[in-house]
Order: sequence, then C-alpha cells, then structure tokens
Amino acid sequence: MSTTNWQNTLQSYIYYLKLERGLAENSIESYELDLLKFVRFLSYSAVDITPKEVTAEHVNEFVYQISTLLAPTSQARIISGLKSFFTFLIVDGQIEKAPTDLLEIPKLGRKLPEVLAVEEIDAMIATLDQSTSEGYRNKVMLELLYSCGLRVSELVNLRLSDLFFEEGFIRVIGKGSKHRFVPIDPTTMQWVVLYKSSIRDHMNVKKEDSDVVFLNRRGGRLTRAMIFTIVKQAAKAANIQKNISPHSFRHSFATYLLENGADIRMIQLMLGHESILTTEIYTHISREKLKGVMDTYHPRSRK
Repeated sequence: MSTTNWQNTLQSYIYYLKLERGLAENSIESYELDLLKFVRFLSYSAVDITPKEVTAEHVNEFVYQISTLLAPTSQARIISGLKSFFTFLIVDGQIEKAPTDLLEIPKLGRKLPEVLAVEEIDAMIATLDQSTSEGYRNKVMLELLYSCGLRVSELVNLRLSDLFFEEGFIRVIGKGSKHRFVPIDPTTMQWVVLYKSSIRDHMNVKKEDSDVVFLNRRGGRLTRAMIFTIVKQAAKAANIQKNISPHSFRHSFATYLLENGADIRMIQLMLGHESILTTEIYTHISREKLKGVMDTYHPRSRK
C-alpha cells in the first residue's frame, strides 16, 4: 500500500474540506474516518495502488463489503464521502474521471413501488384485447417488463438488434448508456418473436426508428408516457387498487427473484444497478415479509 501517497492526499483533502468547503470539525472528522475505511479495505485486499489508480471495480467491491456489515444510513454516508473525495481529486487535477461517477446513493426512507402479485399481473394482461395489433403489442411489453425487469426507458429504446433469440438474451442499454445482457425466458421470447413476425415486420416504419422493437400505429417509437398510460389503463381495467406504474413490474421482478433464493449480486447485474446498495432495498422488503410470517404464524407472536 502506498501509505505516504495516501497520507499526503488525505491531508490535502482535509484542508480542502476545511478551507474551501468550510465544514465543521465534526463533519471533517466523519469524512476522514469513513475514507480511512476504504483505505483499510484496499490494504486488507493487498491492493497496492495510489488514490489516482483506484478504479470503479475497487469501489464497487468495497461497497459490496460494507453493504453486508453496516446499516443503510451508514452505507449512504460513506458513499457520499467517497464521491466527495474523488470529486476533490478531479478539482485538484489528479484524475480526469471519478471511479464513483456511476455509484448510486440510495434514497433513504423513500416510498417503494407496489409489488404486484402474479395473479394481478395476469389479470392486467387478460384485460388487453390481444386480437388487435396494439393489444398484442401491449401484452408483449408488459411481459417483458415483468420477465426481464426493464426500466420503462429501456423498453421503449429496445432495438431489434438487441434481441438474441438463439442465445436466450436481450441486450439492454441502461443508465449512462451502459449495456447489459438479461436472460429472457422461452415463453416470453416466443411472444416477442410472434409480435415481430406477425405485426412489427408488416408496419410502415419511420426511417429513424427502423431498429426499434415497439412502435406506435404510425410506425414511430413509443414514448414513456404512452407506456405509463397503457399500464394505468390495464390496472384500472383489472380493478387493481394499488398505485401501479411500469416500475412496479421491475420492482416485482426483483422481489420475486430474491424471495425465491436468487443471489443479490446476480439480481444487481440483471437490474443494471451500479451499486449493490440500490438492489439492497429488496432485502428490506423480504425481511418485512418474513417478519409478517412470524407475527402471523408463530405461537409466541400470536399471544
């Protein structure tokens, strides 16, 4: 470990926090202690690098480690401190790009999307008139949202060249234009193939949207607002009282995977989360569900 290099850089960072940002001593001490956790992690991992040599992989592995040890509030504080430190290195001219650029700080205490039961998803899809081109298209879109955990922006931007049917994957362009490959189950894949061959291939498509999978009746790309409307209308027709949005399908996808034993890091990859802390919100949901089972069924809890 390049101890001297880190000590000098940390000292410069502390001066920066005090003189340029005007932080109180207590705040500066918290920043320093949190940053030292990262330095110790690198040391324990036998990673002999200087501050300017830290990569996103180093940061992500550290974030994964603290996610198993610390409360969400502590995790968020440490990540915020890391972002601040590498921003300082940019300001100081030591690096051009921060390894924490795509690192997400989970929003604590936020209201989570509703989780849909499988029966509710089936009921929503059953309300669609699949004898029409638009109705069948909408069915396939909802199935993809649910089966692949896509963001609504990822769905509307899905391209024909992103479909790898033989391999059983779709390529998704997520936040920061980062690509990831998500497995697609055979049944959903067949529905996409049928939509393409019987509907999509026979449409008059706008030139600029020639590679887009899902199109409106005029042959253009669908908008996010259109997907929201389709989901809202299907939920209303199915008499579902929950506050449903396209993100509810993604949320349900992740929750079902976790509750059925999927590894959280695999879920992180499929969702395209840069930080495992964002994925970790689903572990809290499952813990609450487990607690509910205990409260309902354990004899001591029912006393």
